[in-house]
Amino acid sequence: MTTPILEARDVWRSYQRGAETIHALAGMSLTVQPGEMVGIVGRSGSGKTTFLNQVGCLDTPTKGTITLCGTDVTGMPEKELVAFRRDHIGFIFQLFYLIPTLTAVENVELPMIFARERDRRARAREALARVGLSEIHALPHQLNGGDMQRVAIARALVRKPRLLLADEPTGRLEHGARVAIMEIFRGLRAEGLGIILVTHDPTLAAETDRIIELRDGRIVDERKAG
Repeated sequence: MTTPILEARDVWRSYQRGAETIHALAGMSLTVQPGEMVGIVGRSGSGKTTFLNQVGCLDTPTKGTITLCGTDVTGMPEKELVAFRRDHIGFIFQLFYLIPTLTAVENVELPMIFARERDRRARAREALARVGLSEIHALPHQLNGGDMQRVAIARALVRKPRLLLADEPTGRLEHGARVAIMEIFRGLRAEGLGIILVTHDPTLAAETDRIIELRDGRIVDERKAG
């Protein structure tokens, strides 16, 4: 039986605001399989980004467990958690977070520099080709929004993660660029990558395999997309 990419079980994230306890997540449970793209929707403040932070090992649950690629990361020491996140998870955001003074290929090389890996230029070129970008020596300001997001996707993929977390990845893009980015995601899904896509766009969510709707940190609806 295939090991799930993600198993989140009864995940809570609570904060204190004076004497009041705020539950940003309240018992979230979700399993994602290899080659599955899950859309997470909900109003602002429903817990979407908080959940991505837990799954992406950027924050620690108040209660519950998160298992990634068969490894329980819930109580993992910070140093090990950083290495695990770097090796297994890719992040894509609405803001591209490209270094403006670096070319496309140099931006994609960054995660490999931090990991002290070799053959960086060849692997960065390969990742850019994978997302259909040939302007590898262009600076970010010389690219349109769609191509900047392609660079960001290539950077997220260059170390071959098993889980891709995308937070409003097409929110700043024109329709044509949104279509192209979703085509890339479908290709990655077909290769076995697990993808969690947070979006406010119902047409985007409809292109995933399952839609999870959050409200007040809880799943209030789960349905097949399409």
